[in-house]
Amino acid sequence: MQKPVAIVSYFSVGAYDTNTVDEDKILSQVLTELNIPNEIVPWSTPDEDWSRFSFLLIKSVWDYFDFYLEFLDWVKHIKSLDLPVLNDLDSILWNSDKTYLLEIQEKGFPVIAGKLLEKGTKFNGEAFKESMKSDTWVIKPLVSGGAKNTLKIKANDWKSQEKKINDLLQTESFLIQPFIKEVAEVGEYSLIFFNGKFSHTVLKTPAKDDFRVQHYFGGTIATIQPSAKMLDSCQKLVDEFASDSLYVRVDGVEVDGVFHLMELEMIEPYLFLVLDEKAIPNYKEALRERLK
Repeated sequence: MQKPVAIVSYFSVGAYDTNTVDEDKILSQVLTELNIPNEIVPWSTPDEDWSRFSFLLIKSVWDYFDFYLEFLDWVKHIKSLDLPVLNDLDSILWNSDKTYLLEIQEKGFPVIAGKLLEKGTKFNGEAFKESMKSDTWVIKPLVSGGAKNTLKIKANDWKSQEKKINDLLQTESFLIQPFIKEVAEVGEYSLIFFNGKFSHTVLKTPAKDDFRVQHYFGGTIATIQPSAKMLDSCQKLVDEFASDSLYVRVDGVEVDGVFHLMELEMIEPYLFLVLDEKAIPNYKEALRERLK
């Protein structure tokens, strides 16, 4: 009997998937159409025998950053089983900590990377006033998603947030980044690639007077066609850092006509599969190539 493929998901508590289409079910249907038996299984399922699967497809592990140490243990366990996994586990580990943004920036790509605030240190806003080149800053955890514990503060008013930031720094490391006004004024672009090939694009726009583009904070999403220049910039990022990935979502913003990376999503990105008619066929073809 053919072993099933595991679509690796999470136990939903409604925090990150409110008002979303269930892409796990779409992926399951696509695999079924390819005559590949499959099951949707949360990564944290107690006592799961992962060796009963032929392959693991990491899809919606949307709480990995809430249980990061447990997730790292799970990755270590899956590695010990020597199972095929997409995206591969080394890519997922690299992508799980936002210091990868600093690495990409060091290689000369335009990135909104910011500066590292290490766990256990004390925050001093004066040290960042010149290097940030912005009167507003965004502070976010190194390991996070869904805008969790993300703060927006005024550079001249950092003292009012000092205690809160220092309390957060007792538990984990953060990045401090310049606030990019284009995110609020235009939005954040997401370009989705399968097997290194461009598929489709959405523009995520935050709600009025907010800076978070996630839909559960009131943001809106629309499909667009990226410019040739934007697409070329994103393709170069994918070629350099995600060429062997089944899927990758390149999130960024245009500043003075230049695409700047904000996130390279290779773990559990929402892929906006129902917003563009090309998306599901492109995903299906990529899966056919990988799993044939």
